[in-house]
Amino acid sequence: MVERGSGRKPEGKLTRQQKGKIGEEEACRWLLGQGYCILQQNWRCRSGEVDIIASFEDLLIFVEVRSRSSNSGFGTPQESVDQRKMLQVRSTAAVYMQMSGEHRRQIRFDVIGVIINHLGEIISVNHLENAF
Repeated sequence: MVERGSGRKPEGKLTRQQKGKIGEEEACRWLLGQGYCILQQNWRCRSGEVDIIASFEDLLIFVEVRSRSSNSGFGTPQESVDQRKMLQVRSTAAVYMQMSGEHRRQIRFDVIGVIINHLGEIISVNHLENAF
């Protein structure tokens, strides 16, 4: 959670980076609570970044996390994952699998949408398995 007054813009709104960090932290808590094992966070290579790489049972799961304000009015966080982002996550996942030697594991792509209020408090978490 972001503490009041810590690194916020003068008008009290959370920055995009703060919302993203809060959302990713909550997504990790959610996954851990559901029995997932977090392998990597913010894994980067030349083709891009994957927010969370997790394992569950025999699956290797690549998770895109999207955070939104409760009053954004632009649809759900999950709806903001467009075709370009899906392709970027897929190509980054392929690099991870090759580099980690995990290329024989079954994979899945999930999206976790986190709604946050203006104080940085979590309103809801929606985990969409096998999103793309």
